Amino acid sequence: MRIPNSFFLLAILITAFSFGCKDDDQQFADCFNEPKKPKLNLTLIEGPTVSLPSKVSVFFRVRDDNGNPVGYLTEDNFVIYEKGLNDPCPRIISEFEAKRKISGREQVFNHTTMLLLDLSGSVLQQSLANLQNAAIAFIDETMPDTIDNSIKMGIWWFDGEDILHELEAPTSDIWELKAAVNSITPNISNDNSTDLYGAVIKGAAIAEQILADYQNQDVSSAVSVVLFTDGEDRANRYLKQDAYNAVAATPADISWFTLGVGNEINIPDLQTIGRNGFFQAASISQLTAVFKQLALVVNNEANSFYLFEYCSPIRNGANNELVIEAFDIQGNESGFLKTTFDATGFTSGCQL
Repeated sequence: MRIPNSFFLLAILITAFSFGCKDDDQQFADCFNEPKKPKLNLTLIEGPTVSLPSKVSVFFRVRDDNGNPVGYLTEDNFVIYEKGLNDPCPRIISEFEAKRKISGREQVFNHTTMLLLDLSGSVLQQSLANLQNAAIAFIDETMPDTIDNSIKMGIWWFDGEDILHELEAPTSDIWELKAAVNSITPNISNDNSTDLYGAVIKGAAIAEQILADYQNQDVSSAVSVVLFTDGEDRANRYLKQDAYNAVAATPADISWFTLGVGNEINIPDLQTIGRNGFFQAASISQLTAVFKQLALVVNNEANSFYLFEYCSPIRNGANNELVIEAFDIQGNESGFLKTTFDATGFTSGCQL
């Protein structure tokens, strides 16, 4: 029996409707059976960028569902998919079809830690030695023993003045950082008050300038701001909301951590300013242990950025879909990054 052509036309229309009329997010969820709330979150930082004959590069970061950085992943923790003109769903790109590599932090970008220290009167008069010991422990845990020019730390301090004082400019030299901390004396400050909000606003500006300087050199970078205080804003110079806004306005590649000690801190303030983590020490004697705990998070933060480069097998199309799936080290949690790239002019011969 000969089936009428109209039947085939109807079937084609139904098929086109089923794949084409869903929005992109729904179709993506259908293809991957994606949970409503993925446990890993991949955030695009730069790219995709393409270079002939067929290289695609994507720079991204990985966090878990609680916002914690997920560092030290390797190529085995990633699966790559492409969706071309004729693919109803993205399909796995095997290593035999396309060369690829995932590069961690140390190979592809610079990370700078900004340590902002409260040197108001209460710290200098009651707990300077403890703070110095804790800061040196933080430096030891955060900085590599041998100089690595891709990892830097700078130290600033604030009191009641309308200044964020630079103690040590960003450097890769661990000994210079320790010497700077040891150089702090009880008479370094001329104002016993605490200009906490001013320090946050000025710190945000410095962090953004560090990123801009690297971008002008075509170098990818990220900054972690770590602020220590034993009290709340007393200078009454800047609005609290202006400090909150300064933090919120900084891009995703600037992370904010706060560490408060004692019972005079404003916890809601420090939780809002420390959008990526707030740490608390009940007493000054616990400061070193908490600074070490914070150092582990900052290290993980620095290593939660990844550069994915691969040689695409696609040879045409201006809107090809790329999906990167990540699994945590235990293989229990996963998440996706979806983006598109232009393969116009792609040919063979790509090298990484």
